[in-house]
Amino acid sequence: MPGAAESTEGAGVEPLSGAAIVAFVGTTDLERAHAFYGGVLGLRRTEASPFANAYDVRGTSLRVTRVDRVAASAYTVLGWQVDDIAAAIAALAAREVPMKRFDGVLQDDTGVWTAPGGARIAWFEDPDANLLSLTEPPPLPPS
Repeated sequence: MPGAAESTEGAGVEPLSGAAIVAFVGTTDLERAHAFYGGVLGLRRTEASPFANAYDVRGTSLRVTRVDRVAASAYTVLGWQVDDIAAAIAALAAREVPMKRFDGVLQDDTGVWTAPGGARIAWFEDPDANLLSLTEPPPLPPS
């Protein structure tokens, strides 16, 4: 790659292995997005500007960035790992956030799909139709 630094492969230096990740999601309306991410989901806003709202999500920074048009995606753009997916779905339902259903995906009455490995997953959308998810990891095998 032109201008890229010399390879550090095998040198014991990984350029991003110690860096914190920042997650991004687009919105056409920062105030509407804040009503959802801050109000409905309960995330603490750490920054607000004409360009983005930033939230702290258990130590990870989520930047909800203002864009002219949100590009539709058929896949999850942001997800949360939860201990109890039923409780998380109930809490979102109490805030009028419906779970999304997909044709051809075997989901239970609450919208949960059980993956082959045992993880339980449900999807919902933000006001810009960004696809978000909840994942409850599979139970640990008996020891």
